[in-house]
Amino acid sequence: MIKETKESLLLSDLITEAMLSKKASNIVVLNLQGVENSVCDCFIICSGNSLVHIQTLRDSIIHEVRKAIKEKPWHVEGNEKSEWLLIDYTDVVVHIFLDKTRKFYGIEDLWADAEITSIEDKQ
Repeated sequence: MIKETKESLLLSDLITEAMLSKKASNIVVLNLQGVENSVCDCFIICSGNSLVHIQTLRDSIIHEVRKAIKEKPWHVEGNEKSEWLLIDYTDVVVHIFLDKTRKFYGIEDLWADAEITSIEDKQ
């Protein structure tokens, strides 16, 4: 998985739990630590089924992380009409897509050297 620090693991867990709680689909964690010229330690990627759903996922992640560990994102990109939203926590970057947009950009393929872990719904 990602960097073996309590902070990184906690952040990753909080993000994936927030995604699962709002019914995100196809959640994957890309460990970029072994990839040359990577921009961060980890990408966490998920899909939503509508613009409202991906906004809800974004809002839930930001809220749950702030509530649990008082951490605010360094940067957030995307608005109510965006099909791809991004939340940047510096070492961990979250990508939230509509399915068709995720397939079009193929981030997992662009970072194919990364270790990829799928997160399964525990229910």
